[in-house]
Amino acid sequence: MIQGLRTVIYPVTQLLEATQWYRRVLEKEPYFDQPFYVGFEVGGFELGLIPDGVPGSTGATAYWGTQDAAAELARLESLGASVESPLADVGDGIRVATVRDPYGNLFGIIENPHFDRAKVA
Repeated sequence: MIQGLRTVIYPVTQLLEATQWYRRVLEKEPYFDQPFYVGFEVGGFELGLIPDGVPGSTGATAYWGTQDAAAELARLESLGASVESPLADVGDGIRVATVRDPYGNLFGIIENPHFDRAKVA
């Protein structure tokens, strides 16, 4: 049974540089920081970085929650991300956008007023 988003792992070619970038994006330190894996806890979920993969858009897109998608999109751009899909209202008050991080990975954001954190197990 699928229980919801738990972990999204991004492959990177420059682990130290990517770790610093995601520290700024997430505004927090990783809870696990090793040469083979860096993990950040983000609202009960995990964003992981691995140094031994190929960055790119061939995998699934993970969307990370935000209270203000427009402001977050602007902040990500200011940190060096490039817009892949501009902010769009997909209905019922839900807004999404995707960017490429500086390493080529797709990073999605979602403003979903219907998301209930109490359901996160």
